[in-house]
Amino acid sequence: MTEQKENKETQSKTKEKQRFKTRVARFHDKYYKHLLLIPALILLFFFVYMGIFYSNTGDFIHRDISLTGGTTITVAFANIDLDDLKENLTDRFDSFNVREISNLRTRKQIAVVIETTTEPEEAKQALEDYFGFELTNENSSTEFTGTALSKGFFRQLLIAVLLAFVFMALVIFIIFRNFVPSAAIIISAFADIFMTLTFLNILGIQMSTAGIMALLMLIGYSVDTDVLLTNRVLKRKEGTLNSRIYSAFSTGITMTLTSLLAVIAALLVVSSFSAILTKIFTVLIIGLCFDLLNTWITNVSILKWYVVSKERD
Repeated sequence: MTEQKENKETQSKTKEKQRFKTRVARFHDKYYKHLLLIPALILLFFFVYMGIFYSNTGDFIHRDISLTGGTTITVAFANIDLDDLKENLTDRFDSFNVREISNLRTRKQIAVVIETTTEPEEAKQALEDYFGFELTNENSSTEFTGTALSKGFFRQLLIAVLLAFVFMALVIFIIFRNFVPSAAIIISAFADIFMTLTFLNILGIQMSTAGIMALLMLIGYSVDTDVLLTNRVLKRKEGTLNSRIYSAFSTGITMTLTSLLAVIAALLVVSSFSAILTKIFTVLIIGLCFDLLNTWITNVSILKWYVVSKERD
């Protein structure tokens, strides 16, 4: 009796799952073209915002010291009131950023990092006036990056990202040899990166060399689920179109959410002691969230539209 009851419960769950899939498939068949409006409107808003941002700043991102040039001073001193320090430096520095470094285990402050466009000697003097002691090699470290060097490095990083994107697009066209599916993948990847950059500007987060490197990683993260989806839909013949999309979705969403949760966990661990890893993980988290939107709405809708139109012809 118990075994029969368990079998009935299993069959009931299977039927309920099948009915849910059917309802979702019917909804998607009816509205998949309309769903394209969601990413399209978001992308349009981001284009307008980026245009206004560029006209106001003359740049398309907020750049930190590593990309603009400037002075970075790390002071090995505990229990510094960051708010008080920022207030004191406001009148002394034109542009600056203050952050703390904490012990991973105890979360206690062990150092303070000050980044500014001010010259090293002037910045050092201002900090000595505030702290009340001389900054030496024993209690601090000072790094200075020239403006020309930082701008040159920034250009090289942008070229690297552009080349990576171009080669990715070429590989996609070679693999699928079909314009519409290949274009859908490239549009989704471009939207991931563009939306991520714009959202960082909206949040006021400065982009660093680490952030640019994260964009290179994001290209790979963006394309893998798109390739999985396109390969399942176009090259597999068994099952209906919706079943192939659902199969790709089950695998792809697991991949993305696993990566997303892993990156979030890593961010929580490193946020108190590594600014470089914090910036990388922040960019990846934002990019992966947009990847969910662009893969499972933008790419799916374009691909389904293409396959349905081709079957009708």
